[in-house]
Amino acid sequence: MSTSKAIAARPAPQKGGRRKLTLPVVLLIIAGGLALVSLVRLISGAEDITSVGQVAGALELAVPIGLAGLGGLWAERAGVVNIGLEGMMILGTWFGAWAGFQWGPWMGVLFGILGGCLGGLLHAVITVTFGVNHIVSGVAVNILAVGVTRYLSNFAFDGVQGGSSKQSPRLEPIDKITVPGLSDWMQDLQQQHWFLISDIAGIIGGLVTGLSLLTLLALLLIPATWWILWRTSFGLRLRSCGESPVASETLGVNVYKYKYIAVTISGGLAGLGGAFLAIVATGIYQEGQTGGRGYIGLAAMIFGNWMPGGMALGAGLFGFTDSLKLRGGAENVHAMLLLLAILLVIAVFWQLYKKKYVAAVISAAVSALLFTWYLLTDQVPSQFVDAAPYVTTLLVLSLSAQRLRMPKANGIPYRKGEGK
Repeated sequence: MSTSKAIAARPAPQKGGRRKLTLPVVLLIIAGGLALVSLVRLISGAEDITSVGQVAGALELAVPIGLAGLGGLWAERAGVVNIGLEGMMILGTWFGAWAGFQWGPWMGVLFGILGGCLGGLLHAVITVTFGVNHIVSGVAVNILAVGVTRYLSNFAFDGVQGGSSKQSPRLEPIDKITVPGLSDWMQDLQQQHWFLISDIAGIIGGLVTGLSLLTLLALLLIPATWWILWRTSFGLRLRSCGESPVASETLGVNVYKYKYIAVTISGGLAGLGGAFLAIVATGIYQEGQTGGRGYIGLAAMIFGNWMPGGMALGAGLFGFTDSLKLRGGAENVHAMLLLLAILLVIAVFWQLYKKKYVAAVISAAVSALLFTWYLLTDQVPSQFVDAAPYVTTLLVLSLSAQRLRMPKANGIPYRKGEGK
C-alpha cells in the first residue's frame, strides 16, 4: 500500500454526525443573509452598508487578514501553532516597502514574501528542531520583528526625503483594474436602493471596480491552498503531520521536512499580507501599521475551523465591519445593532429546536438589549464604533466555539524517531 493511500485510510463516518453543508444549502444561506442585510438597510436608512465603495473597502481590509489566516492554516495543518504571524507580517511590511522603494512594487511584493519566510523559518527552527513551546517562539518572533524593523529603518529610511526611522517614503502603487461597462452599470443599480437587487449590484460592483492585481492574486491563493492541501499527495502528507506525526513517520513521511515547508510558507503568506498593507492599502510603510492583524488572521482561521473557505469568510466579516467603521461610522454601526438583534432572534429559534434552552434564553436577552439600544438611540458612541470590528470578532468566535476541531497534534511537541 502506498504512503498516500495508507494515510488516507480512515474509518467510515458514524451515523448521527454533523452533516456537511451542500452547495444548494450554502447558496440558500447566502441568499437569506443578503435579503436580511437588504431589509436592515431599508429599515435603518444606512444606504452605504452594501455600496460599491463599502464592498471594495471591505475587500481591501480583508485581504491582509485573510493572508495571515491562510498562513496560520498552513502551519497549523502541519501541527505548528503560529502565534508569530504578527511578526511575520511586520517583516513583510518593512521588506516590501524597502524593496518597493528601491525597485518598484512587484519587487516589493517578492521581498515582502521573503521577509515573512525568514520569520517563518526562524519559528520552524525554534519549534521543530529545538522543540521550544510554540507560543513562546511565536511571541519571540513578534518581539524580534519589531526591534529588527526599527533598527533597519534607521539605516534605510531615516534621512531619505519623505522617510524617517518610523516610516518609508511614498511607494509606487500596483495597477488596479476596473471592468468597463459592468462597473458603471452596477453602480447605477446600487444607487437605486432597490430591495436586494441594489445590494447584489453593490457587491458585484465592489468586486469589479478598482481591484488591485495583488488583491486578485490573494483571492486566487484561497482555492489554490484548498486544492494543494486537500487534493494532492503532498497536502495529504502535510496534513497527516498535524493529525498524527508518529503514524506519518512510520509510513515513511519526513515529518520535519513537511513542518519546515509548512511554517516557511506560512511566514511567506503573512509577509505577503504585510506587503499588501504597505504597497496597496496605504502606499507607505509605517511602524505599527499591522495593528494586530496577524492575531485577527489567526482568529479568522479558528472561526473557519482550519479550512480555507471558512477562514476567508471570517476575514471578510472583519473587513466588512472595519470598512463600516471607516465609511459612515456611527450610522452604519448603529444599523448593525439591528442586524445582530435579528440574527440573535433566529438563533433563539434554532436553539429551541435543538433543545438548548439556556443558550436560547441568553440569546433572547441579548437580542432584547440590542433592540432596545437600537430603538432608543440614533447613533452609537464613537468608542464603540472603533471597537466594532474587534467586538464582532470576539462574538463570532464565541458563537462558533462549539463546532471547532483543530488538527489533533497541533502544538504538541514531536521529536524525530518517535514512530520507530
